[in-house]
Amino acid sequence: MTEKPFADPVETVKRIVPLIERAGLDRADVLRVEGDGGLSYASGLTVPDVEALLRGERVPPLAAGEPAPDPVEERHRQVVDRILFLRATRLRASPDGSRRVYSLAEIAAGAGTSAQWLDKMIKTGKAPNLDHAAGIAGFFGEKIEFLVAPPAEALDRVLQKIHKDLLERTVERQDQDLQRLKRTDPAAYLESELGVVGYAARALADVPEDTAQPIIALIESVARRSREERAREARAAADGSVGRE
Repeated sequence: MTEKPFADPVETVKRIVPLIERAGLDRADVLRVEGDGGLSYASGLTVPDVEALLRGERVPPLAAGEPAPDPVEERHRQVVDRILFLRATRLRASPDGSRRVYSLAEIAAGAGTSAQWLDKMIKTGKAPNLDHAAGIAGFFGEKIEFLVAPPAEALDRVLQKIHKDLLERTVERQDQDLQRLKRTDPAAYLESELGVVGYAARALADVPEDTAQPIIALIESVARRSREERAREARAAADGSVGRE
């Protein structure tokens, strides 16, 4: 069994930054911590916790000589805290444009439990079982991982998605450039396509290898599909010529 890689938000940010710069985006916007859609909102972590993780610090912090918290109690507290976070941040829109928190009855109806049980869970701090937790997360449009992932993993999941989106955007732009060249200058397109992987490698020379390699692999795939398509067109044209003779 392959061991799950250790979540490291700081290293993931290092891979994201060159892609942000190449896309001409604003780092402060892409890696925004606060507000709807920010890193805090998307991860379920408080703003101070996100900022601490981005500095490479442990969350929650453990003072020198302080005993480690009971792992079971810590997991229960985390799940309940994130359910409360969802309730506080995923608000219900009203017809007049205002927004309000969902009532416990509304959450319970959507999650398949009771308002009394939810109220007891919040007061006691005891997390629900996995089925109920998944139901509550699903009510707010999230997966159960939102509730149970440790802090570093929760933030890294969000950062990995940003990284993936930026990679796809980079490759899409490269493909659009190739298609534009194909339309405007077919001869130059045919000459450039064979060297597009080398061009990409040169363009990404200052990008960390684990970021550059997926981009180059995707560009190789695009170029290979294009060559195969041209080969099929050539064979079809040849077959047509033979049929007319």
